[in-house]
Amino acid sequence: ETFRVIQGAMTEETVRSTQGVFQFELSGDSGGTWYIDLKNKGGSTGFGKPPGTADVVMSMSSADFVEMFT
Repeated sequence: ETFRVIQGAMTEETVRSTQGVFQFELSGDSGGTWYIDLKNKGGSTGFGKPPGTADVVMSMSSADFVEMFT
């Protein structure tokens, strides 16, 4: 759900100003590998590895991820 909200909030300006791909290794409920691409083609989010190389890789619990973005 959090990744869907992030995707909906992305703008071309955010992608232009950020220019980074973030990979999240999440543990716990809804864990796994997820990404936020704020570098390519208007940005995207998704499950699995990013389409390109990640600039930043973070490992944390799913609960901490949700708390960080809330």
